[in-house]
Amino acid sequence: MDIPGEIGQLHALSRKQLQILWQKLYGRALPLGIRREIVIPFLAYKIQERAHGGLKPWTRSELRRIARGLERRAGSAEPGTQRRIKPGTRLIRQWRGETHEVAVGESGFEYRGAGYRSLSEIARKITGTRWSGPAFFGLNDVKAIQPSQQ
Repeated sequence: MDIPGEIGQLHALSRKQLQILWQKLYGRALPLGIRREIVIPFLAYKIQERAHGGLKPWTRSELRRIARGLERRAGSAEPGTQRRIKPGTRLIRQWRGETHEVAVGESGFEYRGAGYRSLSEIARKITGTRWSGPAFFGLNDVKAIQPSQQ
């Protein structure tokens, strides 16, 4: 199977040939009104997906979650998606001379031996006032949540 060659030939196909290939790969007719410049990358992706496998379930789930967040924030000027923190991550925060450490789990957070559903609950426990957990632990700053370059 010559994947690069097959993808390279997509540009030489007629509109009718692209429609037939779309039907074959996607199992449905090409939607009306989609320009050739859009059809070709979709077909190229599908060819690669069939040869090498598709996205992992976690990646699909994460993309759906991000899309839902963007849909909810469609009216806002700056669509900020909530970032998922990987289980096993440790969040450390100094507050009034005391170090506070939170462990991120699969379904919540652990702080001083107790389980919590949100970081905001933990931030309230630490400060005694209502805080945004992500803000309190510095997660709203994009630089703070990007992995360090090694």
